[in-house]
Amino acid sequence: MMSLMVVAVFLTFQSPWATAFKPLYSEGSLTHRQITEMAILRKTAEVCRDVAIAEGQDLKLTIDNTLTVFAVQQACSRLHSVHSTNGFQLAIFSSYIFNALVDIDQIHPERHCDAEKIREAQKLITDGMKSVKTNIDEESYVFARIRLGIICHTLQDFYSHSNWVELDERVPFSKLINRDAIIDNIAGINTKTCRNCDGDKCNDNILPELKEKNLLTSGYFGVFFSSKPEGKCSHGGKSDATSFKEPTGGINKDEITSSHGIYHQRAADLAISATMELLEDIRLAKGNQAFLQLVGMNKTSVLAFVIDTTGSMSDDIEEAKRVSFNIIDSRIASAEKPSEYILVPFNDPDFGPLIRTRNAENFKEAISLLTADGGGDEPEMCLSGLQLALGGAPPSSDIYVFTDAGAKDFELESTIRAMIENTKSRVNFMLTKPFLSRKKRDSQSQRSLTRISQPEIQLYRDLADVSGGQAIEVTKGTLSQATAVITDSSASALVTVLQVVRNPAKAENFSFVLDSSLSNVTMYITGVSPVFTLYNPTGVSQSESVTDGPLGSIQTVGNLWRIKLNSENQTGVWSISINSASSYTIKIIGQSSFDFLFNFVGSEGLQGDFVPKDNRPISGGNGTLFLSVTGGELITVTDVFLVEASGSNTVNGTIESLGGSDYLIHLQRIPEWPFVVQLKGLLNGLTRSSPGQFQRQSPTQQRASSIKITAESQSTLQAGIPLNVTFTLASNGSAGIYTIRARNDRGFNVIVPSSLSVEEGGSTQGTATLTPPINTVSGTDVTLIIEAEAPGSSDLNYVTLRLTVMDEITDVSKPVCERVRIKADCPVVCSNASWELSANLTDGNGTGIAKVFINIGNGSLSTSQLMSENGTNVTIAFYNASCCSQEVQIVTVDGVGNVGTCFTSIKKISVNPTTAIPTTNTTLMPATNTTVKPSVAAMSSGGFVSFSKYFLLFILVVFFIW
Repeated sequence: MMSLMVVAVFLTFQSPWATAFKPLYSEGSLTHRQITEMAILRKTAEVCRDVAIAEGQDLKLTIDNTLTVFAVQQACSRLHSVHSTNGFQLAIFSSYIFNALVDIDQIHPERHCDAEKIREAQKLITDGMKSVKTNIDEESYVFARIRLGIICHTLQDFYSHSNWVELDERVPFSKLINRDAIIDNIAGINTKTCRNCDGDKCNDNILPELKEKNLLTSGYFGVFFSSKPEGKCSHGGKSDATSFKEPTGGINKDEITSSHGIYHQRAADLAISATMELLEDIRLAKGNQAFLQLVGMNKTSVLAFVIDTTGSMSDDIEEAKRVSFNIIDSRIASAEKPSEYILVPFNDPDFGPLIRTRNAENFKEAISLLTADGGGDEPEMCLSGLQLALGGAPPSSDIYVFTDAGAKDFELESTIRAMIENTKSRVNFMLTKPFLSRKKRDSQSQRSLTRISQPEIQLYRDLADVSGGQAIEVTKGTLSQATAVITDSSASALVTVLQVVRNPAKAENFSFVLDSSLSNVTMYITGVSPVFTLYNPTGVSQSESVTDGPLGSIQTVGNLWRIKLNSENQTGVWSISINSASSYTIKIIGQSSFDFLFNFVGSEGLQGDFVPKDNRPISGGNGTLFLSVTGGELITVTDVFLVEASGSNTVNGTIESLGGSDYLIHLQRIPEWPFVVQLKGLLNGLTRSSPGQFQRQSPTQQRASSIKITAESQSTLQAGIPLNVTFTLASNGSAGIYTIRARNDRGFNVIVPSSLSVEEGGSTQGTATLTPPINTVSGTDVTLIIEAEAPGSSDLNYVTLRLTVMDEITDVSKPVCERVRIKADCPVVCSNASWELSANLTDGNGTGIAKVFINIGNGSLSTSQLMSENGTNVTIAFYNASCCSQEVQIVTVDGVGNVGTCFTSIKKISVNPTTAIPTTNTTLMPATNTTVKPSVAAMSSGGFVSFSKYFLLFILVVFFIW
């Protein structure tokens, strides 16, 4: 699963579930999850429709709140050859999980538009939008989705917590996403806003003077001894102590049962529209393809290599080149082509830099430039390189580490485990050793035929097992035979059917289900001389000694057995019996559109109000999983288990459907042992009338902890300026001295206390200080992990923060459009003539205009540059179109992503062939970001043509003709 960032401090006296649309689940009401998903689905469908129209295609899709992930993916896949909803679902899942996490923070009212902190909320939202756009520029889509979810929470809460709906407003409050917009109608601190209410009268407790003066307010919220200014509205609800202080009651619209629940649906609808407006701003600033990448619609498979570049690795580097080039060249024009390439070199004492590119030729060149040199003291900086790759790769990536030496930086093991659990990425180690000395090896390499000791190999095995990857041990001469697993994993829509680890080994039988949606099923077994027999559903068997048998073909190299199953008669319950003298692993994968995502959630507050966990769940007690199934509406979930990773123990979950493809899984106990999540169910209507069984498993191991560690919300930091992160440590276990560590994947300086003392059942706080170098490039992302280890190293938990280095925002103004001339002499037969529009586009003292394009319209656009008399850079835009294409929206984007949109129409002003539009000059403000098309010659909030002016002209012309 994706890494999750903590968004607030848990205070021991404070209920963290209080103010907002409910995060994930609320019976009969819309939640942040549903609002975010609906907005992303509708906006993605609109973008795919626009792309289809531009390519001369027809995207037949009704865009409303009934859209599903599967329907949108299916419609858009015609354009992008996406065969799985996993990437799209994961992007949406990431956004609403981080959206929901904001509800943990109830000490910053601006995050929820509470306490009339509306201007402060505007700054949070617009700063976050700048961060999202910067992340997109750096192709850091994981961080962009995190920021998107966080700011959408604040934006959506405005419509539930303020009186915008009660003011009878029917459209979003666009100023919230415009940094330069002045919000000057907020009720003053001494302005009374509410009166007492109880019972049925609570939906009318806002003072009428606010509506008369068009003043904004929002409710105050507090726990226990919290207070509010005299006469102010409260948020409301049992957990809000301020609602019992006069004026009593509340104004929130979080649920249909809330104080103002009568307005819940209108507030939720406005929140969806406002979220779409924010998404449209991002789409216009960064373009359709970048937007589709942000929402996971474009294919997101990754080819990620971490390569040892010391002297003895020349053969391995050449093999990495060969296999990567083969994957690139063979799939360059196919749907199996990786969408991103990542390379991290390491040796001793250096590692990095991380090279991330979407250009296959650039990746080829980067690998070609690798040279094997140096080394000699055996262990290398392997885990440092791996840490860099885990921080830079998308969630659920497959990362391949090539090395023939142990890890010098083995102290990073716990950090690597934390990052693996957080990202749910699979790490595969290609471990090589020479089988004979070579004349060209230096004297140090000739001293030994083996550079990796058994304890060092075991470290790599353990990390591979935790991640759901493999540690493949071969000689340098046979490495090429083992790299077939890299080709396998670069295929799209891969799912895990079963993965088991047995250490120590024991004879055992395993069963698994192959369903009709699976293709290209492959089984991997790692171990020393395992003996196994595979059985298909009809009882046909094949042993490890049969290379090419009735069930599949077997390839053996080093400690790896790769079994490629035949495509015929796969569906049904299979089994494998296995015995080995040493530890072994079994992994079964295939391609399918059906899979699942999950996250632990907590419900310690109000009933039905679930908030995601951001780190290891607490062991021993009960727990809840939020689970989302990908791939459409054909799946019925029947069983969910926590399965012991290295044993046969299980914890069964009770399934509660949330509608659609989402479920809550209630668990009686979170086990102390490492576990994986296993899902079983029925697959309906694919190839036969009766449903068939299916099975999926999370490859990455999870584990619980008795330690609680949380950190205050952070999202950005500035180069050269220390960032202090306050974290809270609590323990359900015994008192003692806890070891504290803080590490990051960029090598930035970080200071943290080495230990903290915690009393039994108590808590304490500490501070981690992270300082990026002064020359850090704006947009650089960094993953900070703070770990707490119990006395005696018996238990560990962590908190992960994903931060972005951002320059201070100084350019907050949008580009401005000034109309110079419109000529529209359009006859009745529109195809016989054209119309013209020219305008001056400026950005004042901002960062300058970076991009100008047509968003609506089928004409041609050309631009040129000049310097005005006052020294301002001016972009001259000239637009020409057929009179049959009567509308245009020109989009202008400045250097930091501020968007100005200019819309005009000649539908009403071209009333006869002889009417021309005067060419007077008018300076206009940029339009708000909306796809609504005016039906008259007008520009919303700064269009090229004034509605009142040309409406009057229209009346005069009609009168003259009459």
